[in-house]
Amino acid sequence: MIDFALAHPDAVYLSEDEASLYLQATTSAVWAPIGQTPIVRAHPQRDKTNFYGTLNLRTGQEVVTRAETMNSEATALHLQQILATYPEQHILLFWDRATWHGGEAVKQLLADNPRLEIVKYPAASPDLNPQEHVWKAARAHISHNHDRSKLAELADRFEYFLRTNTFNYSFLEKFNLETICAICK
Repeated sequence: MIDFALAHPDAVYLSEDEASLYLQATTSAVWAPIGQTPIVRAHPQRDKTNFYGTLNLRTGQEVVTRAETMNSEATALHLQQILATYPEQHILLFWDRATWHGGEAVKQLLADNPRLEIVKYPAASPDLNPQEHVWKAARAHISHNHDRSKLAELADRFEYFLRTNTFNYSFLEKFNLETICAICK
């Protein structure tokens, strides 16, 4: 990875993860006037929408893709969106070891696009992935204590929040590149 950084000084460093959004509201403590308890609707179904999210570790900008399911084909579509977002730069993408990060569609896309390189986080280490902080912020602003009755409307608000905010996380400063290399081997 040090070789990558030296060979591509203008490279883009990204961190990717997936999340599912349910219509069922998650609850958190909130302030309310005395006698005016907030009402949070309960939804009996487990309908969900999935999101692929990729955080630019330098700018805090987010690339987001909504998907019906998380599989190799959906992952490849998200990777295509990343490549289109950064059409000229080499990309170093950090991601976890999810099963849908493999498969023929992803393997073929990576073979066809050598400017996109992958580094896998160690197994069972979501605390290393800065994209987890993005999901936490989006849930706190959009899906905690919400009163929406339609999943599509909630998903639109969630996606809008991701696209219109920046999420600064000092991943590159917190772990120097040599440490990142050692951790991810």
